[in-house]
Amino acid sequence: GEMAVEKDSLWAAGGGGEPAGHDGRNPGMPLDMVRARLPVNRAAVQRRVASMVTRRSVKGDQQAAWLLRAVTCIDLTTLGGDDTPGTVQRLCAKARQPVRDDILEKLGAENLKIRTGAVCVYPDRVAEAKLYLAGTGIPVASVATGFPAGQIKHEHKLAEIRQAVADGADEIDIVIPRKHALCGDWEALYKEVQDFREACGLAHLKTILATGELPTLEEVYTASMICMMAGADFIKTSTGKEKVNATLEVSLIMCRAIRDYHEATGVRIGFKPAGGIRTAKDAISYFVLMKEELGQEWLDASLFRLGASTLLTDCERQLHHSAFGSYAGAHYMPLP
Repeated sequence: GEMAVEKDSLWAAGGGGEPAGHDGRNPGMPLDMVRARLPVNRAAVQRRVASMVTRRSVKGDQQAAWLLRAVTCIDLTTLGGDDTPGTVQRLCAKARQPVRDDILEKLGAENLKIRTGAVCVYPDRVAEAKLYLAGTGIPVASVATGFPAGQIKHEHKLAEIRQAVADGADEIDIVIPRKHALCGDWEALYKEVQDFREACGLAHLKTILATGELPTLEEVYTASMICMMAGADFIKTSTGKEKVNATLEVSLIMCRAIRDYHEATGVRIGFKPAGGIRTAKDAISYFVLMKEELGQEWLDASLFRLGASTLLTDCERQLHHSAFGSYAGAHYMPLP
């Protein structure tokens, strides 16, 4: 229909590589600064993003379907100083059953096995998350490398990754050292991310760029490319702790970088916007971005995640409206 992907577009025809989020991993490539740099026309980016959200309107059954898909792509997250084993237990219960049974039944979706894409916690909570998700197949993601600021020694970052993996983390969300990006020391960034990838072993590596702390969209593009060249399986916008978190503008740039990397190598890298994605409408905007910029293959949890905590409740409220024709208060949705 209207949103069908142009299969004959240049980039879709590029490489038949194994998607990063599936069996294959991103093998990385040698550092190539020519490929990693790109001038960005900010005004054009703003126009593209503005038109994208106004041109696309997803309503009715289609909206319910997109929101159910969105739920399956959420990295359900708790990253508070006040997290306890109980917090994690509730979060994991919500991840296993993110949408109320009566809503799913009314939508005819009770057999779809709707679960969130992952649960994301601090390193010290990984073992508990692993315990509470045992047997579900839902991955546990751990932040690492001195999250959120990344201002600890490199060897401590590697130790933190290794410990999170030993405790059972399936995915590691690292923060890049912003100082290398800000000082233009891209080779140092490349080498450190390579080390992070090695420390992850079999766990998938997501690299958080903290785009709110990068001064221009050029740096966002370069940091994206360098992380992918160094072996990242996913690139992620933000920690959720910066003053400015995920925006559609930086997401567009990061998706273009993913497209360029796929064109160069045939490898598909995942994308994860995080921080400030609170409403069902926001989630659909990101799906539109993924569908238009990267295509159908990127519309599932192997290549797309939404880092969020409050988003799920809003999606559930919208799904309640799709099912029953009325909005339920947030307090009717079992919360983590």
